[in-house]
Amino acid sequence: MSAVKELAIICPQPGPQEAFLATPADIAIYGGQAGGGKTWAMLFEPLRHIHRKDFRAMIFRRNATQISNPGGLWDASTRLYPQVGAHSTQKPPEWAFPSGAMIRFAHLDNEETKHSYQGAEIPLIGFDELCHFSAGQFWYMFSRLRSISGVNPYIRATCNPDADSWVADFISWWIDQNTGLAIPERSGVLRWFARINDTLFWSDTPDELVADHGADCMPKSVTFIAASVYDNKILMEVNPQYIANLKAMPLVEREQLLHGNWKIRPAAGLYFQRSWCKIVDAAPADLRIVRYWDLAATEKTSHNDPDFTTCAKLGKATDGRFYVLHGASMRKSPLHVQVAIKNTAEQDGRTVTVGLPQDPGQAGKSQAQDMARMLAGYSVKIRPESGSKVTRFGGFSAQCEAGNVFFVRGPWNDEFFDQLEGFPDAAHDDHADACSGAFNILMGIPRPAIIGHASTVARGN
Repeated sequence: MSAVKELAIICPQPGPQEAFLATPADIAIYGGQAGGGKTWAMLFEPLRHIHRKDFRAMIFRRNATQISNPGGLWDASTRLYPQVGAHSTQKPPEWAFPSGAMIRFAHLDNEETKHSYQGAEIPLIGFDELCHFSAGQFWYMFSRLRSISGVNPYIRATCNPDADSWVADFISWWIDQNTGLAIPERSGVLRWFARINDTLFWSDTPDELVADHGADCMPKSVTFIAASVYDNKILMEVNPQYIANLKAMPLVEREQLLHGNWKIRPAAGLYFQRSWCKIVDAAPADLRIVRYWDLAATEKTSHNDPDFTTCAKLGKATDGRFYVLHGASMRKSPLHVQVAIKNTAEQDGRTVTVGLPQDPGQAGKSQAQDMARMLAGYSVKIRPESGSKVTRFGGFSAQCEAGNVFFVRGPWNDEFFDQLEGFPDAAHDDHADACSGAFNILMGIPRPAIIGHASTVARGN
């Protein structure tokens, strides 16, 4: 008796994912929270047309790295498309299907990249993480929606909340403007718009727009479908800790990614409150310690208000708690700053790692190398500055909010607290930069072997 090969059934999960793949909207935007199965839904959408030999789909991310990252578009597609007979071509990232249909992944890393698609005819355009794209990129690619494949051209997009993105305004009808959360009864409801001289006119029906603006306004339909990690039952089963990961994020990111809040923004008091942290007279002896320096670029004069050169001395105990042992700031010349860094390293001793930033460009690299040579004999970690200040501060902020950060009592406490509570709106954010630099370096340093005798406490100095 011959064996019969069991066929795999590939289908969306009931709920928002199924609704996204069933909507007839010309433009459908899906997500609003992390973990809702957005990437899978985006990849599944083109499969309904792969029997058409002339069908082409383009799925965009803002940059190429986001396509190739582990778990990203390409990685996820390798687990899905070969199951329906696709093979990757000689021009990855691209998939070819037996009929001749093709799905290609591409990036729009800057505003000018969109012009590379002048003259293109694309029946299906996908934007993975739409808030990463500009309105100009979206509307230009919208003009590329043309087809000879028999498919009525359309757009599908996924997103996470971003209050400052043009997308927040575009989908505002589906969002409660008081809470910032999606309105459940509007999820999946179609609305219609006409774009005339770069202005959007909205209505509940296409006929109303035609009546107001004439038949040549050509209304298009839009919907927003909200989804959260709680809708993704498969993820909840295979990775039940994912929700805990979201809950451990800083407040702003937690509101955005776990609760889908489209109104929350980084603001003073959201990333640090002194009530989150207890002041102690001494810290444990079992600490790995980093003193990180945030370097100012300009010396203080009578006519300016430059940033400070600031340092934060941060330790991590074996129980996972963090201790801010000392902080200081100064407005001095580069020579005075170098002397202060060297003297402070001598006072701290060789068991304390010195953390230094490396600004972008050759000048930043040269400055960091000069500092490292000056500190020969000490453990020095140079950390390239990348990403937003808010993102870099996020890990330290989350630990503070969780009650895992303690400050050793000292006359510098109030100045530190005042500036951290004002982050990111305060005129100066040097203390926040120093804390995030120390925290992020400390998290990447393996615990060294204990050499010699340890004192009973490590005091803040």
